[in-house]
Amino acid sequence: QVQLVESGGGLVQAGGSLRLSCAASGRTFNMYAMGWFRQAPGKERIFVATISSTGGSTLYADSVKGRFTISRDNAKNTVYLQMNSLKAEDTAVYYCARRAQIMGAMTPIGSEYNYWGQGTQVTVSS
Repeated sequence: QVQLVESGGGLVQAGGSLRLSCAASGRTFNMYAMGWFRQAPGKERIFVATISSTGGSTLYADSVKGRFTISRDNAKNTVYLQMNSLKAEDTAVYYCARRAQIMGAMTPIGSEYNYWGQGTQVTVSS
């Protein structure tokens, strides 16, 4: 059973930055693409960013492109989300997720991920 544990959320003023981390258990972390998703109050969970198993490729939602950066350290079984120039509309619970398919391509589709963390709250005050 894979466990994903997010950390790094908190309260920040608009224009500020936060760095989220997601630590994964298991020895096959480097074989799976990873993703970040978020869910705002009363809204559906949506895609934020994804990174390939090697870290060589990334994909972002248009709403965060140029402000957020996803990265990973396979030696530490950890994926990160650096969030800069935060806006009030970025307020949400952020989840990391592991792609279901081993060596699968990056995808923004949530149903293609089968392991999820418990989420970390990010609140941006305006």
